[in-house]
Amino acid sequence: MEFLSYFGGVFEPTAFLLLLGGTIGGLILGATPGLSPTMAVALLIPFTFHLSPTQGLILLGAAYTSTVAGGAVSAILLKIPGAPANIATALDGNAMAKNGEGARALHLSFLSSGIGGVIGVLLLIFLTPVLAQWALAFSYSHLFWMAILGVTVIGSLDSKSFVKGLLSGCIGLWLSMIGFDDNLGAQRFIFTDALAGGIHIIPALIGLFAIPQVMEMFAKGRNNAAIEAIEVPKQSLMDSMKELTRNVRALSIGTIFGSIIGIIPGVGGQIAGLVAYDQARKFSPDKDKFGTGHPEGIIAAESANNAMVGPSLVPLLTLSIPGSPTAAVLLGGLIIHGIFPGSDLFDNHPQVAWTFINSMLIGQILMVIFGIYTATWAARIARAPMPIMAAAVMVLALFGSYSVQQSMGDVYIMLSLGIGMFFLEKFGFSAAPLVLGLILGPIAESNFTTGSLISQAQDGPWVYFLTGTLNIFLIALVFASVAYSFWSNMMHGKAVKKMQEAAS
Repeated sequence: MEFLSYFGGVFEPTAFLLLLGGTIGGLILGATPGLSPTMAVALLIPFTFHLSPTQGLILLGAAYTSTVAGGAVSAILLKIPGAPANIATALDGNAMAKNGEGARALHLSFLSSGIGGVIGVLLLIFLTPVLAQWALAFSYSHLFWMAILGVTVIGSLDSKSFVKGLLSGCIGLWLSMIGFDDNLGAQRFIFTDALAGGIHIIPALIGLFAIPQVMEMFAKGRNNAAIEAIEVPKQSLMDSMKELTRNVRALSIGTIFGSIIGIIPGVGGQIAGLVAYDQARKFSPDKDKFGTGHPEGIIAAESANNAMVGPSLVPLLTLSIPGSPTAAVLLGGLIIHGIFPGSDLFDNHPQVAWTFINSMLIGQILMVIFGIYTATWAARIARAPMPIMAAAVMVLALFGSYSVQQSMGDVYIMLSLGIGMFFLEKFGFSAAPLVLGLILGPIAESNFTTGSLISQAQDGPWVYFLTGTLNIFLIALVFASVAYSFWSNMMHGKAVKKMQEAAS
């Protein structure tokens, strides 16, 4: 219970003001397409130079926490995920916003994010030594199978057809191979200088989700009758909390999967929401409602996104191993102040470590308060006239794509992928599986290649990748996930056939 003795440090005037500023700023940055949690934390690093180590970490931690949750705002209202972690949120959140339930979707998003985030930080507080040892158990072979497990989700993710979902994922895996090979330096599918550095996930994410929507808006012209007819019902906080209690299953699934995936170094939180979303749908009796504006989808995805934040810092604080790009930036923030995380961090700098962790706990609560406070009026964005909405989304898409690397090449890639996705959607393909393939491709490839090199000095790749308790367990999960997806798809097809026969 050592952490309790350092709670007072969070409420010191300067520290608490930094916590408030980081939380509000993180929500704004998170809601801006293109500004991922990693970029938000990196942008704030210079502001910590003249702060104490504790104050600097409070600012960075607050921004990290609230940016992950803030990305749901643009995902729900504009169908532009603020970060890869918010992809799954857009699937049901935007459908709810189009039905005039944007405030309800935002309430559920922030509440589930807060609950998942608090549980994740509590795991960081109470189980850090145990979780650190567990994180060390993951080698390259295990990370490879974790990526393959994520690939098995592709077929059933936001697609009317299992086969088209797999094909979309395969396109994403191919796109992830564009650029220079990390190990051999060989060129792959580079036919223009813009592709020399590969396809960055943020421009791809914006293009695949935003541009098809903009083109659809322009295609409809000035016909705004459908949007003007939408009412924005008042959504009380109590109603949202009651709805959350009715969906404890989705909340539990999201929190559990987010916490597990968050602690695994190298996997990161980009796939936590997607995996939790997929598992929530598999365990739900209302599978067919997912993707049409079902609250369970938002609750599972957002609780997972914030539940992974606390555990993702375990490898960083205890082993000096940044488990995600954002954790790597936080590591830089620590080193700037002369603090090197590791096994002795809590012995040599307990005030810094525990005050930082406590601030993340309080930050989750502040994030929920500010998020819900702004939800009702933010939801009115969905009622904006279609030409104005299309122009605003286009400006945000261009700004977000260019801001990642200050490169017009990213803008061209974003536009090209968006136009291609517009036509693919006409044939029933979906953007979400494609993005998941784009995310998981480099993770699977790099871990497989590195593992293969290591295996040459041991007993060979077959033994390295196929033996060991954890390898066998992950392989079993892969086969179980594939089998369940096939079985679920067959059952769904039979159910649809029966309904068609009954109707005829």
